[in-house]
Amino acid sequence: MSYVLLNVSIALLAGLLMTRVFTKMRLPDVTAYLIAGVLIGPYCLGGLGIHGLGFTSMHEVEMLSLLSEVALGFIAFSIGNEFRLGEIKQIGKQAFSIGIIQAIGATICVDAALFAVHFMMPDKLTLPQVIVLGAIATATAPAATLMVVRQYKAKGPLTDLLLPIVALDDAVGLIVFAVSFGIAKTLMSGVVDFVSIFINPLVEITLSILFGAVMGWILTQMEKMFYSNTNRLNMTIAFVFLTVSISMIQFEIGPVHVGFSSLLVCMMLGTVFCNTCDLSEDLMKAADKWTSPLFAVFFVISGSELELGVFGDWAIVAIGIVYIVFRCIGKYFGTYISARATKCAPQICKYLGITLFPQAGVALGMCATAMQLGEEGALIRNITLFAVLVYEIVGPLMTREALAAAGDIKPKSEEVIKRRANKLAAVGSPEAAEAEALAEEEMKEEAKAWAAEQKRIAQMERHGRKEESQNQKKNH
Repeated sequence: MSYVLLNVSIALLAGLLMTRVFTKMRLPDVTAYLIAGVLIGPYCLGGLGIHGLGFTSMHEVEMLSLLSEVALGFIAFSIGNEFRLGEIKQIGKQAFSIGIIQAIGATICVDAALFAVHFMMPDKLTLPQVIVLGAIATATAPAATLMVVRQYKAKGPLTDLLLPIVALDDAVGLIVFAVSFGIAKTLMSGVVDFVSIFINPLVEITLSILFGAVMGWILTQMEKMFYSNTNRLNMTIAFVFLTVSISMIQFEIGPVHVGFSSLLVCMMLGTVFCNTCDLSEDLMKAADKWTSPLFAVFFVISGSELELGVFGDWAIVAIGIVYIVFRCIGKYFGTYISARATKCAPQICKYLGITLFPQAGVALGMCATAMQLGEEGALIRNITLFAVLVYEIVGPLMTREALAAAGDIKPKSEEVIKRRANKLAAVGSPEAAEAEALAEEEMKEEAKAWAAEQKRIAQMERHGRKEESQNQKKNH
């Protein structure tokens, strides 16, 4: 008997109920979904073997992998919507520079740190593993970042720069990983494979961009056939499904592997669509509401996939901690240096790097490819799983705090909070009094923190302008 529909229902309910608990703790919904996934996963409640209580085995989790692929497709499609030409002209140079430098910075820092570990524990960590883990360090989780931005309605200069960088980061990560993985295989076999190192990554990225662009143009033309917004929305959703399904096709032409990156394809689909369709903004907003439960299930499934058994091996934990710390260092200082070099605002230089800490889907996809290395690939997978578990629980919270500190998350107005409390009271909710008291307290704290931060940012900007003026006088 198949329990697919039951498991999807339990996943969605568990995730939603967990958000009620986490709301009182002032934690993001993404973290709640992931914790819910861990709890109903095969390593916790699901391990009891009772259907309807959770995922009883990893096989049941894997049966929902198609749902995860579709969710990632919609996430990439939404991020592609951030590449509107009018906005990109203003931040394109900054996003491009920061996206590349922070990704390479993470790789260099992780490679250097793990190279030192390799010399101390050569029997635990080999050189090919070091190279592959350094490449995996480039990847950022677009899903977690996007969910935090949506939940808190973040808007401002940091958010405008963040989403294009996340999209570019994954493109850079795929290139770095493909080259590094080819080098790792060469070190293990002793045979230089030019096709795997250079040709295959180039083919995948080029075809993904071209295919996504073509599908985006076709979608725009198809939308012109309909006058109902409902039908236009249905067409948009159908095209994302179609694009994801076609991008999963892989085949060989001689020694060259031909395939697509569904993330890149769907990002390009969203980019072309938002720049060629006049109704794209309205359709994107409507699609966001439709995909909300899909994203919730996706994160619960992601939490269920995390193997808690990795904590049992001290070597994995030790190497994982080194990986986590030095990836954060590389991401933060790579972002800080490149942001300063491109003359970004002080709050962007200070907080943007923190928002790039989360890591999940793309990294897990990379470590799945690394399993081709056999036993060495298994260690890479376990270290990545350990890091993802930490990043996905802590990362969204840090992203929220960074966005709030930068002033992109505004405190709720007193009117909005009172209206919400009144609605609870109107339906006779026993939580009304508690909600109103909590809301007032949160409003005061957030307003005070936001005002202080805005004052500090203004002082920093004035100081920056003063220094720039002094430098100009010296030059003259």
